Amino acid sequence: MPRPQYNRRMATTLRQSKNFIGGEWVDAASGETFESTSPADGELIGVFPKSGPDDVDRAVSAAREAYEHWRLVPAPKRGELLYRFAQLLVERKDEVTDLMTHEMGKVAPEAGGDVQEAIDMSYYMGGEGRRLFGQTTPSELRDKFNMSVRMPIGVVGAITPWNFPIAIPSWKIAPALVAGNTVVFKPATDTPALGQRFVELLDEAGIPKGVVNIVHGGGGSVGERLVRHPDVPVITLTGSRDTGVTVMRNGAENLKRIHLELGGKNAIIVLDDADLDLAVNGIVWSAFGTSGQRCTAASRVIVHEKVLGELSSRLVAAVEKLSLGPGWEDETDVGPVINRAALDKIHSYTKIGVDEGAKLLTGGETASDGDLAKGFYYRPTIFGDVEPGMRIAQEEIFGPTTALIPVKDADEAIRVSNGVRFGLSSSIFTQDVNRAFRAMRDLEAGITYINAGTTGAEVHLPFGGTKDTGNGHREAGQAALDVYTEWKSVYVDYSGTLQRAQIDNA
Repeated sequence: MPRPQYNRRMATTLRQSKNFIGGEWVDAASGETFESTSPADGELIGVFPKSGPDDVDRAVSAAREAYEHWRLVPAPKRGELLYRFAQLLVERKDEVTDLMTHEMGKVAPEAGGDVQEAIDMSYYMGGEGRRLFGQTTPSELRDKFNMSVRMPIGVVGAITPWNFPIAIPSWKIAPALVAGNTVVFKPATDTPALGQRFVELLDEAGIPKGVVNIVHGGGGSVGERLVRHPDVPVITLTGSRDTGVTVMRNGAENLKRIHLELGGKNAIIVLDDADLDLAVNGIVWSAFGTSGQRCTAASRVIVHEKVLGELSSRLVAAVEKLSLGPGWEDETDVGPVINRAALDKIHSYTKIGVDEGAKLLTGGETASDGDLAKGFYYRPTIFGDVEPGMRIAQEEIFGPTTALIPVKDADEAIRVSNGVRFGLSSSIFTQDVNRAFRAMRDLEAGITYINAGTTGAEVHLPFGGTKDTGNGHREAGQAALDVYTEWKSVYVDYSGTLQRAQIDNA
């Protein structure tokens, strides 16, 4: 199927961008700026305000003031605004997709999928405006009515990464808004133009002044102040484990509600009865889609020893056919990684793997021939003869690298899959229903796929992981609302007398 044809330059017109605070587009208090450039070819995308604590304080003040009005807007009306926002994303999907191929580097079909996730999430959470279910229960006393309701909390600080620069903001901001909270949004400094476009479309949809604010800048100056600010009771972060630990520590003094989505070291299990053609397709998509820059990427492939040789040869052949290049070119299968630091880190793990005794089957080098030298490209890399305890099998690389780990049976495969500190996504390829159900029960992960790869999520189910992947909260589905609401229990006594609790009447 031919890829959709986009206007390649429609979204990358250079302009001086600003923060959005209290419904106004304003410069950083310092007057300083930083640049966003394309990882594909070094193109200058835009210039953005290099904000600091004073800018965060202004944004929080605006959000706190707006909260007193927004929390009283009926939830169905809050949901209608999200519908309008979703429709604007539908209308501008090609434009935002094109911008993503330039600023973040995703290939066009994946970038379009990123935008589609935001569309789906906004429609889904818009519908929650007519639900936001609580509970009613029978009372233990006569003439008394009991119920629980969801209440908004206040100002939400949303700190988002660069790898899903439209989808992940929607995962955080849409449920926060429909629940009645206001937002201060700090997008990643690698993808500020996409964060800016997100907020511009919310503004166009009619978001009231101060309900959503965006402050551009680094984690040390903007993110830390947001996390420590006493008037921001909720922080939601997607990032690395180390960053998550720091955020929890810095938010502890004010007993903030901290929602963390952190790392992954996901595995695909391929058993001896697997459909190998299907498994290879799943591995290629899971390990090398988005250049491996996904928290759900399959950086481990745990293979039954009976099919290891066949799977390995098929996988290497498939990967060596992948084409590297800018995401806006139709023939590109794998785009750049996000920046020079990422490129250096990925390559350092290739050396680590070789030093540990793993066998480099393909890739393992920077791609710098021709126009690829203008960007940050790494050739898709596969290691064989990997032992479960090796660093390349334990540590998150966040690049186009995967490791083949041989096992003797299904039980060993599950033990190896579980033998890491993370627990986000898991997968098993098998045609045995009994093995599949055991895997569904025993794999220690927030997500399990049967006969599919480790990537992809549907917005109406919870997304998140176990162990060091997070701190127990979830994105998406109704579970996301638990991050952005407090439960209130309400009792209505219509007996006309003072009734004590049933326990006091014993």
